[in-house]
Amino acid sequence: MWKPNQPGSPSAAPVPEPARTTPTPSNFVDSPTRAPLPPAANAPTDQATIGKSLVVKGEVTGSESLYIDGRVEGSINLPGNRVTVGRNGNVAANISAREVVVLGKVRGNITASDRVDIRSEGSLTGDVVAQRISIEDGAFFKGGIDIRKPGNEAKPQVAGGGTVGGNNNNPPPPPGPGGDAVPAAPVPVHA
Repeated sequence: MWKPNQPGSPSAAPVPEPARTTPTPSNFVDSPTRAPLPPAANAPTDQATIGKSLVVKGEVTGSESLYIDGRVEGSINLPGNRVTVGRNGNVAANISAREVVVLGKVRGNITASDRVDIRSEGSLTGDVVAQRISIEDGAFFKGGIDIRKPGNEAKPQVAGGGTVGGNNNNPPPPPGPGGDAVPAAPVPVHA
């Protein structure tokens, strides 16, 4: 009877079978065919998500980026990270972050160490303090803008001109004409 892998047979040269090894713990660790993926490839990005059906009331703080598609009321403080308010997001809070992207609705002040983007379907009612701001056509914005150069930290101001939580050691306003103090509010002029 003829066998295909017999020596001296007229068939093609036999293909050697790869050597099989029994698995040992060292084979799993040092296997060249199964190199571990770098950490960046395993995890997409460190970003938390507040889904459509979630409602958060209070203070949100942390050290990762945040995507909001639900409702948040209170304050959001994520320095050095990005806050994205999704199309379904509804935020009634002051936001402090490195970067803020608004696709949904925000009612509150935004302080960003880098930039604020208000996309065409986004709505922002509140003041913005940032190095850069982008407002697309179709976006709604009502509030003030304070552009800060890098290195200048924004200090929240109170109506009297002092900083929030600080001592108000500012000297009184200079006297007006005739030695009187300058009025705090405009005086109506009757003709």
